[in-house]
Amino acid sequence: MKYVIPAILACTLVACAVGPDYRRPETDAPQAFENRDTTVVLDSTAIAAADTAWWQLFGDTVLTELIHTALQENNDVRIAAARVEQYMGLYGVTKSDLFPKIDAGASGTRGQFALTGDGSQVRPTNNRFDVSVSAWWEIDLWGKIRRATEAAKAELLASEEARRGVVLTVTALVANSYIDLLALDKQLIIAMQTAQSREKSLDLFRQRYAKGDVSELELSQIESQYWLAMAQVPALERSIVQLENAISVLLGRNPQRIPRGLMLDSLALPGVPEGLPSELLERRPDVRQAEEQLRAANARIGVAKSYYYPSISLTGLFGVASGDLSNLFKPDARIWDVSGQILQPIFHWGEISGQVDAAEAVQKQTLYGYVSTVQNAFGDAENALVERSRTQEQHDAQENEVKALRVYERLARMRYTEGVTSYLEVLDAERALFSTELDYAQTQARLSKSVVGVYRAFAGGWLDWAAAAAAQPADPVEQRASDQSPKK
Repeated sequence: MKYVIPAILACTLVACAVGPDYRRPETDAPQAFENRDTTVVLDSTAIAAADTAWWQLFGDTVLTELIHTALQENNDVRIAAARVEQYMGLYGVTKSDLFPKIDAGASGTRGQFALTGDGSQVRPTNNRFDVSVSAWWEIDLWGKIRRATEAAKAELLASEEARRGVVLTVTALVANSYIDLLALDKQLIIAMQTAQSREKSLDLFRQRYAKGDVSELELSQIESQYWLAMAQVPALERSIVQLENAISVLLGRNPQRIPRGLMLDSLALPGVPEGLPSELLERRPDVRQAEEQLRAANARIGVAKSYYYPSISLTGLFGVASGDLSNLFKPDARIWDVSGQILQPIFHWGEISGQVDAAEAVQKQTLYGYVSTVQNAFGDAENALVERSRTQEQHDAQENEVKALRVYERLARMRYTEGVTSYLEVLDAERALFSTELDYAQTQARLSKSVVGVYRAFAGGWLDWAAAAAAQPADPVEQRASDQSPKK
C-alpha cells in the first residue's frame, strides 16, 4: 500500500485533463469604422483620456457626489455584488473536490442485540464506543475536477464582470438623468418666462379690446399663445418630479428632491479624444463576461467527457473502538482501514454521449453569443462616436437658429410698434422662438449625454476605478480566484 498512493499521486500530476483547452476565438476587429468621424487609431493619449473619471470633467460637484452615492448605495449594484459572493461560494465548493475530505466522528451505544445463538434466551447488554477520523479522496486522473474547477472559476469571473457592467450602467444612468434634469429646469424657466411675457401682452390687449382698438380675433390669438406657454409649465414640473424620483431610486433612496449644482448652460462639455483604439472595447464588461462564459462552457465539455473514463477514489479510517469506555484509548483498541475503488462505466445507453453532445451544443451557443457581443460592442462604439459628432453639428445649427429667431422676434416687435405690420408677425416670431428654445435645451442635454455615451461604449480604465469605489463582495475576486488552499 505504501507504493500505491505515491504511484497514484504521480499519475495524477502527469495526467492530462480531457476535453478541449480554451483558446480565444478570432474576431474581425475593424481597422476603421464606416463613418469618417470614427476612425480607429492607436493613440496613448486617447487611452489615457478614456481612463479618466469623465463625470468630473463636467465641472459639477453635485453630479460627482450623486455618482459616488449611487456606486455605494444603488440596490442593483449591491445585488450584483451579492451575486459575486454566491459564485465565490460555488467556486469554493467545486475547488474543494481537489483535496481529500477529512471528517471526525465519535459515537457510543448501549443495548441488547441479537440472541447469542447457543440456545440461551438471555441477551447480554453490550456497550460500544468509538472515535475515528475518516478521509475520502477522488483521484482526478482524467481532469474532471480540474475542468469543473476551471468552469466554476470562469463563472465567478463572469459574475464579477456582470457586476462591473451594472456599475457602468448605473454610472451612465445617473449622469444622463442628471443632465436631463438640468434640461427640464431650463425648459421650465423658458416656459415660465414666456408665459409671464405673454401674460403682460394679453393684459395690454384686453385693455385695447375693451376700448375697441383690436378685434376679438387678435385677442383670441394672443390668449391662445399665452395658454400654450402655461400648459408647458405643469407638464415640465411633472416631468421634473418624476425624474427626481427615478434618480432617487438610482441612489438607493426613497423619492426626494435632487440637489442641483450648475445650470445646463454652465455645464462643461468634456472633450472626446480622437483616435480611440478598438482595443478599449476588450475592456468592456459585457465582452469580458461573454468570454468567461465561453471559457466555462468549454471546460464543461471536459467534465462531460471525463465520465467515459474510470473514476478512482481512496478512503481511509483510523480510530479507536471499545466496549468499555475506560479502555477506549488503549493500544489494542485501535482500528484502521484503507481501501480504493475503481468505477468504470460500461453500458449507460447513450447517457454520457448525450451529456457530451449537450455540453458541446452549449459551448457553440456561448461562442456565437461571444461573437455577437463583440460585434455589438463595435456597433455601440461607432454609434456613440457618430452621435457625438452629429449632435455637435445639430447643436451648432440650432444655436444659430435661436440667435436668428431672437433677432426676428425683436425686429417684429419694432415693426409692430412702428405700425408697419400686424401683431400676427410678432406672434409668429414668438411661437417659433419658444419652440426652438425648448428644442435647443434638449439638444444641449443630448450633446452632453453623447459624451457619456462615448465613455460608456469604450469602457476605459475609469470603470476600474468606479468598480473599486462601488459596493464590493465580501472578498476580493482576484484573491479568491487565485487561492488554491483548501477551505472547510
